[in-house]
Amino acid sequence: MSDTWVPSARQQERDAYRRRQSLQSLLIAVLSTLVVGGALIAAVLSAPGWERTRETFFSWDKAVESFPAVLEGFWINVQVFLVSAVCVLVVGLVMAMLKTLRGPVFWPLRALATVYVDVFRGLPLILVLLLVGFGVPALNLTGVPTDPIVLGCIALVLTYSAYVTEVFRAGIESVHPSQRAAARSLGLSGPQSMRYVVLPQAVRRVVPPLLNDLASLTKDSGLISVLGAAIDAVRAAQIETATSFNFTPYVVAGVLFLLLTIPLTRITDRVSRKYGAVPGGGHL
Repeated sequence: MSDTWVPSARQQERDAYRRRQSLQSLLIAVLSTLVVGGALIAAVLSAPGWERTRETFFSWDKAVESFPAVLEGFWINVQVFLVSAVCVLVVGLVMAMLKTLRGPVFWPLRALATVYVDVFRGLPLILVLLLVGFGVPALNLTGVPTDPIVLGCIALVLTYSAYVTEVFRAGIESVHPSQRAAARSLGLSGPQSMRYVVLPQAVRRVVPPLLNDLASLTKDSGLISVLGAAIDAVRAAQIETATSFNFTPYVVAGVLFLLLTIPLTRITDRVSRKYGAVPGGGHL
């Protein structure tokens, strides 16, 4: 007898039907996309001011001319994002752990973390950038950094850590108290229970929203241009635009940010589908 499994005729019919349905759905999706996309393109190209808009925002010669300067500035944005992302995760996790401390003796720490989150979640990021970027150097304190890029990173960390704190806190509190009790019954101390039992489960559950915050951080790293001296992608595009009154450099900067944020967004979607379900059949 042969060990090779062969599907039944009914199963083969079902598989063939599913393939036809998938192909049909794909064709309909492609056709509808072409129709809608074509209509939008036709509407834009037929607009009375399209030629002037094309010369002002989509000049190929200006894009090639400004690309090196904008790309050099964009590298600063990438560095700011990478450094800020690490600091945000560390500060956010520490603040979340402070907010979840139990016992009256830890009330001052919980209050401090709560005030920090409330303040920096309530302040607009651009206002924090201005206050930190111009207020800290005005203090003339010894040993305090005055570089606008460093100050921009600090402002980003202060703001985004407040949001990430609440993400981590939600993850920690989503772990059932029985997990802590079981860990303590096995002889683990409170800090050990948090490190080896609670945090691994909490972090796994909040990966999707964390990635969403990091995706937003990549875009907001361009706001450090308001500090003036930081020649990032947006500031470089602004300088290039001022020399020719052509806005194509802004489009170039936007494309570079899209090349960074779109892959991160797709990774976020994939991770969300993978970790969206939590043990027990529930969802985040």
